[in-house]
Amino acid sequence: MAARISLLLAMSAYWWSVVLGCVAGLADILGALILTGRRRWDPAVLKYFLAVGAGFMLAAAFVRMLPESVEKLPHAFFFVLLGYFGIHLFEHTVAPHFHFGEEIHPEALVHPSVGYLALLGLGVHTIFDGVTIASGFIISPGLGLLLFFAVLLHKLPEGFAMASVMLAAGQSSGAALGAAVSLGALTVAGVLLTSLFAQFVGYALALSAGVTIYVAASDLIPEVNRERGPGVAWAVFGGLVLFAAADALISTFGLH
Repeated sequence: MAARISLLLAMSAYWWSVVLGCVAGLADILGALILTGRRRWDPAVLKYFLAVGAGFMLAAAFVRMLPESVEKLPHAFFFVLLGYFGIHLFEHTVAPHFHFGEEIHPEALVHPSVGYLALLGLGVHTIFDGVTIASGFIISPGLGLLLFFAVLLHKLPEGFAMASVMLAAGQSSGAALGAAVSLGALTVAGVLLTSLFAQFVGYALALSAGVTIYVAASDLIPEVNRERGPGVAWAVFGGLVLFAAADALISTFGLH
């Protein structure tokens, strides 16, 4: 059975990356719908979700993405740093109003252009989400699945954050939902672009590793640290445990 699953994934890695890229993009839309649908949302729940996502993403970056990058690309760490500092520079120059977590404070976001700046900032992230998923599947089915789960864990809060910024900037619920749809589409675009230029997968994976580390360590961790108590710390550690469990399960089926 394990051999059949491995063969199935290996034979259709491109389509798996496209399908799972679409699933990740739909999670952006779902996150926006939670807010625009006027449902009650406990901010603490979002923080715990972000915390688990941060732990999983950091584990995926250091345990899988970095070693694979080094194996496939000379001077891979230069491109890792390029991804890390590039996204840092982008956030603090082109899109300085971008924050990853919940942003429902209208007094801080009053101009309509702020929402679109945030969309631009998150759009860069989501393109690399797609790049991450596709790069993983090009290398191996197991790595692709792990990186998909790493991306998926932060997609729901990402869509929620995007919608909340748009609403706080005075945009309509329709515009907020449209922004989340754009993020989902950019995720799929990242998958397609990477699949078209598979020969550059080493560069893509190294850059994605840098972006992943930045998002987890510089965007998500500071956001979850605002929550008092040891719970969020355990949630971050839980993300590591979740990664280890997923990695072990994938290894059991021989997908690495």
